[in-house]
Amino acid sequence: MPTQASLLIKNGYVVTMNPERRIIRDGAVLVEDNKIINVDKTDRIRGHHAETVINAKNMLVMPGLIDTHVHLAQALLRGCADDVALVDWLKNRVWVLQGNFTLEDGRASAKLCMAEMIRTGTTSFVECMIHTRYGFDGIAKAVEEAGMRAALSKIVMDSTGYADNPDIMYPGMVEEKEASLKEADSMFAKWRGKSDGRIQIWYGLRSLGAVSTDLFKEVVQRSKAHGMRMTMHLGEVLDDVRYAKQKNYPNLTSFAKDMGLLGPSIVFAHGVHLDDADLKNLAETKSNVSHCPASNMKLASGFARIPEMLRLGVPVSLGCDGGPSNNTYDMIREMRLAALMHKSVQNNPTVVSAEEVLEMATIGGAVALGLETKIGSLESGKLADLILVDMRDIGLTPACNPVSNLVYAASGKCVDTVVVNGSLLMKRKHLLTLNEAEIMDEANERQTELLSRAGVRIETKWPVG
Repeated sequence: MPTQASLLIKNGYVVTMNPERRIIRDGAVLVEDNKIINVDKTDRIRGHHAETVINAKNMLVMPGLIDTHVHLAQALLRGCADDVALVDWLKNRVWVLQGNFTLEDGRASAKLCMAEMIRTGTTSFVECMIHTRYGFDGIAKAVEEAGMRAALSKIVMDSTGYADNPDIMYPGMVEEKEASLKEADSMFAKWRGKSDGRIQIWYGLRSLGAVSTDLFKEVVQRSKAHGMRMTMHLGEVLDDVRYAKQKNYPNLTSFAKDMGLLGPSIVFAHGVHLDDADLKNLAETKSNVSHCPASNMKLASGFARIPEMLRLGVPVSLGCDGGPSNNTYDMIREMRLAALMHKSVQNNPTVVSAEEVLEMATIGGAVALGLETKIGSLESGKLADLILVDMRDIGLTPACNPVSNLVYAASGKCVDTVVVNGSLLMKRKHLLTLNEAEIMDEANERQTELLSRAGVRIETKWPVG
């Protein structure tokens, strides 16, 4: 994807997220090719003649948001599994629908998801588990065309359980061990570093109960040998803890440690049911946790101990999860929930501040991706992944503290412009790399066909005539 030869964003309220967390009133960001060249007051950069100039008056200029737990395939399932307990949610709705996907469904769902992410300010994401039936190639090509930065994780598995529930996985969601490993290797060889370095390929380990101890250990060795990062769900449900104890481990991270999983090259999603020893193990090994507040609240999974994790130095980022568990891929809304829920749970309004959740959504996400030296803040020499958020709104006025307004009062609908790797993906709320109308039309058609093919009927609680 071609980048702008040079881009100047001026007159904005620049939230740099640099080590000093500098905020610049009437600030500017100068981009050449795909990198940030300068971040300073507008009058100190004004003389530069850029190919493209954007006036960011009344806007926040900030790093792009990074979503570290995304199910691309679940965008097509929005509204299909509401108000259902998690195991039933998986067994009777989500797995059944995903297990009837075609390659075209996988591509269409990925494009729908990315269009929403771009529109709401996400520039990078971790897709946690791509099943072979979703079409890895088609999804990677969609990422290439959309212009986003992505870590695409290939499912690896060798069993059909979920936590301590044996043999409950829907047949259409099962993959054989050797086939899943072979596809992961193939996609790694084909796509790693493609699209000007925007695409990473990871291992997406299925949940406990679907991966044997031998396979966990094998993937860890492969990960080290190939330099591939890993992600998996951990501690989303109490069933995970029971599984670990059935294997004679006192807690989840003692099991993970014995498998070789702990360390900075893995992202654990959720981390709800963790004890004190778990938090200590995560902190000592710098193992990443993707906090998914909306999903955890909707599915009543519980409340991750984020204040304690932050205090201990556990690397924490944010994830929206998927269409059926969250119903939106809006990271600004996710930040608000992350800032609010822990105050209530701990009866303490001082925990998890707006600034801390903004760190999770930017720098924290960059750390999870292993790209903290390249993205996550607006600094000279870093890649130009940034967004403009329009603060000229009745619901965001007055603006004595724009960072507070961003986290507590804004939503993704306030995002005005999105730049990834120096390229404009959205300008003045107009998507430039994806056809939004076509994507929505296809998604509606495909969801109807998918529900029919899977034999799933979605009934509203109130009559529709």
